[in-house]
Amino acid sequence: MDISNYKGVLVFVEQRRGEIQNVSLELLGKGRKIADELGVSLIAAIPGYKINNSSNLLVAYGADKVVIMDHEDLETYTTEPYTQVMTEIIEREKPEVVLFGATSIGRDLAPRVSARLGTGLTADCTSLDISEDRLLMMTRPAFGGNIMATIVCPDHRPQMSTVRPGVMTKMERDPSRTGDVVQMPVSLEKNPMCVEVLKFEQVMEAKQDIQDAKILVSGGRGIGSKENFEVLYDLSDTIGGMVSASRAAVDSGWLDPSHQVGQTGKTVRPDLYFACGISGAIQHVAGMEEAELIIAINKDKGSKIFEVADLGVVGDVHKILPLVTEEIKKINASKKVTD
Repeated sequence: MDISNYKGVLVFVEQRRGEIQNVSLELLGKGRKIADELGVSLIAAIPGYKINNSSNLLVAYGADKVVIMDHEDLETYTTEPYTQVMTEIIEREKPEVVLFGATSIGRDLAPRVSARLGTGLTADCTSLDISEDRLLMMTRPAFGGNIMATIVCPDHRPQMSTVRPGVMTKMERDPSRTGDVVQMPVSLEKNPMCVEVLKFEQVMEAKQDIQDAKILVSGGRGIGSKENFEVLYDLSDTIGGMVSASRAAVDSGWLDPSHQVGQTGKTVRPDLYFACGISGAIQHVAGMEEAELIIAINKDKGSKIFEVADLGVVGDVHKILPLVTEEIKKINASKKVTD
């Protein structure tokens, strides 16, 4: 393969019912940095139906070029049609780097595209960098999260990876940015094994997603029981946050899996993260180390969580958290009186 023919960075833009998913904007932010470092352009590729109004948003978030693949069979995600159009756009544009979100759609689509292109794919990346010789260094947890492996693809193009939501940072939206918008003709080959979508039902989430929370109060095995999580709820309610948990707490049935932080849960980036009774295993740290401020509370002064914490408190979480909550309530009450 002549890899010198491949230039540029391409991001698969995931939309659901016409709504651009946040992970795609995060990838545009990282793609913009990679493209600038390589001195190439950033392409946003968006399959869907009646999605022309998305182009300005994608340009504002960093794309130099937006390629729209509009077809009624692309309105709802199905594997074969999306694989066909993404394979075609990559073969046309010949980017050296292609990024997908590590969502249910991205994890289904990216391996099939990479197989048809005859190139590699690094899944569930938590970090992307460019080496001195212009190779994409793709870092992901390996061996159950016990080590972080950095993988390169020196001989094949494009270099492809899926990236976990919440890991990368969106660039500031710039409405003044300009870029090219191209409509790519879509001609889908009917596949007899293709899945037909009969009905689409959207489950409405009543609760906020922990990935959107600005403040998280997270509990681990050290909390001791489901009932003991009440002290975490008291604090989170007082400071306007949400309660989350480590895998150990979720596996014990103390909290729903949708609230799990870590390698096998969700990656979060809150302004404030309380790690309560959490040992600091690398699997958990991988999901929260980018928080702006990390406060750790643990009885074991040798816990690894203190290595990533900005503020560490050695002590019993069941004694410390009620005191913290009470003090915050007093501060809030005094502010109300002043107002």
